[in-house]
Amino acid sequence: MNTLAIRNPANGQLITTLPADDATSVATKTTAARVAQPAWAATPMAERKACIERFRSGVVRDLESLAVTMTRETGKPVKMSRNELNGLLGRIDFFLKELELSVATETVFDDGGMREQIQHTPLGVVANISAWNYPWFVGCNVIVPALLTGNAVLYKPSEYATMTGQEIARLLHEAGVPREVMVCLVGAGAVGAALLEQPVDGVFFTGSVATGQRIAQAVGNKFIKLQLEFGGKDPTYVCEDADPKAAAESLADGAMYNTGQSCCSVERIYVHEKIHDAFVAAFVDTVKTFRTGDPMAEDTYIGAITRAPQLAVLDAQVADAVAKGAQLLAGGKRAAGPFGGAGNWYEPTVFANVNPSMELMREESFGPIIGIQKVSGDAEAVKLMNDTRYGLTAGVYTPDQERAQRLLAQVNAGSVYWNCCDRVSPRLPWSGHGDSGVGLTLSTYGIQTFTRPKAWHLKSAG
Repeated sequence: MNTLAIRNPANGQLITTLPADDATSVATKTTAARVAQPAWAATPMAERKACIERFRSGVVRDLESLAVTMTRETGKPVKMSRNELNGLLGRIDFFLKELELSVATETVFDDGGMREQIQHTPLGVVANISAWNYPWFVGCNVIVPALLTGNAVLYKPSEYATMTGQEIARLLHEAGVPREVMVCLVGAGAVGAALLEQPVDGVFFTGSVATGQRIAQAVGNKFIKLQLEFGGKDPTYVCEDADPKAAAESLADGAMYNTGQSCCSVERIYVHEKIHDAFVAAFVDTVKTFRTGDPMAEDTYIGAITRAPQLAVLDAQVADAVAKGAQLLAGGKRAAGPFGGAGNWYEPTVFANVNPSMELMREESFGPIIGIQKVSGDAEAVKLMNDTRYGLTAGVYTPDQERAQRLLAQVNAGSVYWNCCDRVSPRLPWSGHGDSGVGLTLSTYGIQTFTRPKAWHLKSAG
């Protein structure tokens, strides 16, 4: 029997070993989902919504234990795990509120004799290969609207957040979603690969560019819906009229929250030369207040790095920056952590005097590390912000809204921020440019993406 070992990244200890899927079980579950999906699609919308409402109640009821489970397997500080679960409730509420209008049949033409309508029908059976850094957010951005719109879901959570994935499935089953309609697959890359071999109607992936490229190649000849959500190298520009201390405090949180393991973490900062030194000093002072500690402690801000291989990525970026002349102001190496050297830990790391040739300013870090570059003005800042193959988010700090909007209109990014960062709203689409992916989740578009439009031409017999 295949198994999957789950380890705590904070201390390296084995949490549990789970029975894992294989190609045979994946195929069997896909067949069952295909058989069950039409009945789920035929279930009245009110009943599907009631299931999701009960799911929401289950999250509220079990929130503390769910937070502990997520913290144990990902190393995320438990306070941040609670934040994610509480934030999920608003997303569920949005989907429930907007569902009916988003998928209602639209009459787009009617002259009495000919009527044209657009009907939104479910895709069918969708595969969701999901991420570990925000497993509830990322997973449910697909699962909830997919189920609400009548699809069956084959959900492969990350092997680094599998227990959380099983909890999502458990609560949905308890809420009344049939087990064949909401399937949680257990395993690592081989299980994901087996899922891609199945006759599904859509693939929704969140993760790395490299894995996304392999997925695109695997399903490219199947002519099914493919949606790929990757990360970014998200820039922010701090103008000379911004408050350097307030901007520094906000951006330090944007860079280091969840130990920098967010798709929309601030990863590059450009600061006008007139306030550069004041900003950098305030930024470093703020970062030094962030407590590294046991993720289960309420006052911990910097938790563990979930994936051990990422430590080598951070090491390489630090070495490259130092070799190319960057000024190390804080951190710069692996940390012992609170468990006697066990687990995956990295010091919050800040560099100044960086330049675009450095890996730190070009490749996604996905850890508690940031580079700050001095710029002479708006034109240089915009040029540098766009000097990337990614395009997820970007921000500008200035009291001048018109200036911020003018600058952000020139930046290639799916989401832009004025005087804020690292923020996601269920009311707005989550999408990217370039190597940040294709397709979207959230907003009403993130409901309709799980449907296909059917065109009706209705001519009266008279």
